[in-house]
Amino acid sequence: MNWDAIDWTVLGRLRTDFLSGSAGRRDYWQSESDLASYDATFAQRIGWKWDYVLAELTRRGWVPPVGELLDWGCGSGIAGRAFLDHFGDQSVTALRVWDRSPLAMQFAAKRAREKYPGLEVRPGPREDHSAHGVTRTAFTLLISHVLTELTPEQIEVLMALVPQAQCVLWVEPGTHTVSRRLIAIRERLRERFNVIAPCTHSAPCGMLVPGNDRHWCHHFASPPREIFTAGNWSRFARLTGIDLRDLPLSFLVLDQRPAPLLPAGAGRVIGHPRIYKAHALLLGCDATGVRERKLSQRKLPQEFRALKKSAGEVLRVWAGDEVGATMPLPKQ
Repeated sequence: MNWDAIDWTVLGRLRTDFLSGSAGRRDYWQSESDLASYDATFAQRIGWKWDYVLAELTRRGWVPPVGELLDWGCGSGIAGRAFLDHFGDQSVTALRVWDRSPLAMQFAAKRAREKYPGLEVRPGPREDHSAHGVTRTAFTLLISHVLTELTPEQIEVLMALVPQAQCVLWVEPGTHTVSRRLIAIRERLRERFNVIAPCTHSAPCGMLVPGNDRHWCHHFASPPREIFTAGNWSRFARLTGIDLRDLPLSFLVLDQRPAPLLPAGAGRVIGHPRIYKAHALLLGCDATGVRERKLSQRKLPQEFRALKKSAGEVLRVWAGDEVGATMPLPKQ
């Protein structure tokens, strides 16, 4: 990462656009330098969220199908590169990058070709993503941080594309508003796809049950430890007002193939646990709904200590109203 080449004024402008909600009204990329500065900073944080999601998919025993990879709304292309870093460029037949910005498509394609010289990388198409616009063969669709920028009409255009994909990996900011939008999308699609993650089931979302309005499906990724001792990252935090420790995200993974088999009672922890002297309360989700479970220090001392260090496992097998064992790894 060449910090000397970063345009800090551009980062300030982009941050203002993102916070004001005006980013979706126009193409905010004015030069390749804009994209390079963004790719080295804001995009890295998005990449760490993708690393978190991809690691969990591997933990569950999920592997992508062989076919094209489409990074929709690619920006600087960080989602596609994170996917290829995790699964390898041999896991796909080609990478396609699409964005409303021709400059962004060119940048994302260039970075991908530099990193994976043996992979076919194609920008576009920019036309309407109809059954004739993308591909007639199976493909995996990546969508990243778009719900805060798209109009309702633009979301419907995207929703017309989604059912054409064999797999959909969708990552968004972990806010209440965005999470609720993603839950609504899950409910629209769960009859056409198997829900892979973050849920451990394809039943109706428990967040929609009356009384759960205050909750939202969000999770926390961890940035690399070395950024906390890096002067340039400290400067980035001061400029943007971003807490480097905080990487909340919401995500959704769908697949037309059968979901990996999980053990009976498998559930997932949502958000951060509430730690008390002798126990912790974890908001958990499984096929029976969303409710708090108790993890006792007396019954699970090692797990309790891990939670206090923010290192607890998010995939669990519930034992009634208490947290049971860590979910075993599925057989490959």
